Amino acid sequence: MNKIFRSTAFLLFMLTCSAPAVAQFNLGKAVGGALKAGKAVTLTDEQMAQYVKESIDWMDKNNKVCDANSPYTQRLNRLVDGLNEVEGIPLNFKVYDVIDVNAFACPDGSVRVFSSLMDIMTDDELLGVIGHELGHVALKHSKKAYRTALLASALKDGIASTGGKAASLTDSQLGQLGEAVLNSQFSQKEESQADDYGYDFLKKKGKNPWAIALSFEKLKQLENGAAKGSKMDRLLSSHPDTDKRIQKMTERAKADGIARPENK
Repeated sequence: MNKIFRSTAFLLFMLTCSAPAVAQFNLGKAVGGALKAGKAVTLTDEQMAQYVKESIDWMDKNNKVCDANSPYTQRLNRLVDGLNEVEGIPLNFKVYDVIDVNAFACPDGSVRVFSSLMDIMTDDELLGVIGHELGHVALKHSKKAYRTALLASALKDGIASTGGKAASLTDSQLGQLGEAVLNSQFSQKEESQADDYGYDFLKKKGKNPWAIALSFEKLKQLENGAAKGSKMDRLLSSHPDTDKRIQKMTERAKADGIARPENK
């Protein structure tokens, strides 16, 4: 069963693009039953790490990943060159060649960027998105959201374990877990913290942090054009007020004496 990818992250642009992306994000096949009740509440960090790896491996397998020769992969690799870890968590980056416009990061440091997002973002804006996503990882927001999804979604009835090892997930459970994680929402405080992290991330890389505000301005344009009650309208309404986020990032840049890029 195909469903449009819904992000846990900062800027979620769902629109029809002219980009040559080839598919929608696949969130799994028909979902079956959950595991038997038992030990979800005692889930250890080691067990959760296994589930994170299993789910990101499943997502990579079930979606088209751009190969090393792809212009998308080459561009992303250029932008993140030297970015190997965050808060001791090793990072790995891949591009999904899909029509949805998005990006996400998992608590294990797996960052996935969608080709259609890259089509509408400048390099600095794309780095701002990545910086925001890394903020959720560095500040443990992603870890908390993932744990919540394990306890409250497809696996709400429990996670069985044998000898301290987490039980393997079925294909349908992985699909439902992926959907739950990607549909989860961060709090306004967490989103604001990740915005600040993305701003600082750009500064540390010698980039103009105005890119965060510019990204939100693009989001606002989409928000204004979204039909009331549409999927995009519901998605955008679930996130903190866009105008306030633009204002906050704009005020930070002005306070730092950084000029807004021309023609942006």
